[in-house]
Amino acid sequence: MKADRRESEPCPPDNAYCREFVVSDAVIDENGHVNNVVYVQWMQDIAIAHFAATGGADLMHDLGGTWVARSHHIEYPAPAFAGDCIEATTWIASLRRVRSVRRYAFTRLSDGVLLAKGETEWVYVNAETGRPSSIPEAIKRAFTLVPDGPEL
Repeated sequence: MKADRRESEPCPPDNAYCREFVVSDAVIDENGHVNNVVYVQWMQDIAIAHFAATGGADLMHDLGGTWVARSHHIEYPAPAFAGDCIEATTWIASLRRVRSVRRYAFTRLSDGVLLAKGETEWVYVNAETGRPSSIPEAIKRAFTLVPDGPEL
């Protein structure tokens, strides 16, 4: 059962994609909590899962495109520990000609504490040339845009 979120923490927007998982011992660092760089991997993992769930991944490959990360921004308000059950949430905040901003929130389910929040600016590129390419309309339609989601 999910705990209530703290009032001070942003709630993920409607139409967000969520997954739950348990933190393994393998991602714990010498400080006894989840290593900060692990969140980048989790951000990528949930982004890929979300895009696959929309059917966009197959379409993208058919169209000869791919996404590359241009930048990541992450804040770590609280630590996560081995055994914590986490809800990872992602949503698309903006789509421009060749760029997309995807936001993320990682919340511990036992107490509703926001552990990390972040965003990635993704660039759509031609898979063959690696050059930026306009995001095809069919790819844009695979997403539910949430432009008014919480600022991170």
